[in-house]
Amino acid sequence: MNIRSILIAAGLSAALVAPAQARELLNVSYDPTRELYREYNQLFVKHWAQETGEKITIRQSHGGAGSQARAVIDGLEADLVTLALAYDIDAISERTQLFPENWQSRLPLNSAPYTSTIVLLVRKGNPKNIRDWDDLVRPGVEVITPNPKTSGGARWNYLAAWGYALNQHDNDEDKAYDFVRRLYANVPVLDSGARGATNTFVQRRLGDVFIAWENEAILAIEELGKGEYEIVVPSISILAEPPVTVVDGNAERKGNLDLAKAYLEYLYSPAAQDVIGRHYYRPSGDAAKAKYADQYPDVDLFTIDEVFGGWQAAQNTHFNDGGVFDRILEDNLTRQRK
Repeated sequence: MNIRSILIAAGLSAALVAPAQARELLNVSYDPTRELYREYNQLFVKHWAQETGEKITIRQSHGGAGSQARAVIDGLEADLVTLALAYDIDAISERTQLFPENWQSRLPLNSAPYTSTIVLLVRKGNPKNIRDWDDLVRPGVEVITPNPKTSGGARWNYLAAWGYALNQHDNDEDKAYDFVRRLYANVPVLDSGARGATNTFVQRRLGDVFIAWENEAILAIEELGKGEYEIVVPSISILAEPPVTVVDGNAERKGNLDLAKAYLEYLYSPAAQDVIGRHYYRPSGDAAKAKYADQYPDVDLFTIDEVFGGWQAAQNTHFNDGGVFDRILEDNLTRQRK
C-alpha cells in the first residue's frame, strides 16, 4: 500500500470513530431572563447528562419580546421560545405553523412555569413621593417604561396602568385613555426592551420612577445598586404570566424535539423552581413558593382575561398599528406642538 492509500485509510478510520457533534438548543427569550436562563441552562445540562449520558449545549437569544417573536417568524431557528406574553407566541404559531395553536395546553399552568407582576421603582428616599399610579401623571414626574410596540414587558406595564385607571373611574374607557395618555406624556424615552429601560433608569440615571417587572425591580435593588432604590407597591397591578413552548417544526428538523420538550418540562421541577425564585420570578412550585415568599410584596392583582378579555383582544385594541397606543402617541405629539 502506498503512502497516499495509507493516509486515506487513516482518515476514513478517524471519521468512523469521531464523536458526533453535541446537540445544541436555541432558547429565544425576552429581555430580563438572561440571568435566569444562564443558571437554568447549567442546571439542565448537568441533569440531562446524568439522565442520558449525552453532553449538550444551549444558546440564548434575548431582546424585546415583540422583536424576538418577529425574529422567529422571519426565520430565526428557535428550538423553543420563552417569551413575555402569550400573544407573541400565538403570532408565531399563526404565521409559521411551526407548532399547534393549542400550544398553551401542552404544559401545566397554561405553559407558564413562573409569574411576575408590575411594580414601581424609585430612587432612594423617594424624592418625588411616588405612592401609586396617580403620581405618575403629575407634572414634573419623569417615567421610564419601554415601548409597547417592541417590548412584552412594556405591554404589561401599559395594561397595568389602564386597569388601575378603569378601577378608579368605574370602567370609564375615556377617563382611562386620558390617564394613560398623561402618563406617556411624562415618558422621555421609549427603550425597545425591559433591560434597556432598566439601564436607562439605573445606569444613565434618567427618570424619577421606573415601571418595571417585579424581578427587574428586585434585581436593581439587590444586585445593581443596593441601597440606591426602593420598590413602591401600587394599590393594584396585573398578574404577568410569561409562557413557554417548543417550536416543534424547528426542533424536529434539527433533531432536538425530545431535548426541547425535556428542557421545558424540567422548568417545573423543584430544582428549577428554586432557580426561578432565586432570580426573583414568582415560582409555581410549592417548596419554592414557601422558600421565597418573603421577597415578594403583596399586590392586589387582576388578570388580562378579567379586564381586557385576553391577549388577542388587548393586542387588537391597544397595540396593533392604528390602535389606542398609537393614538396616545399622536395625541401627545399634537399637544406638544401647540
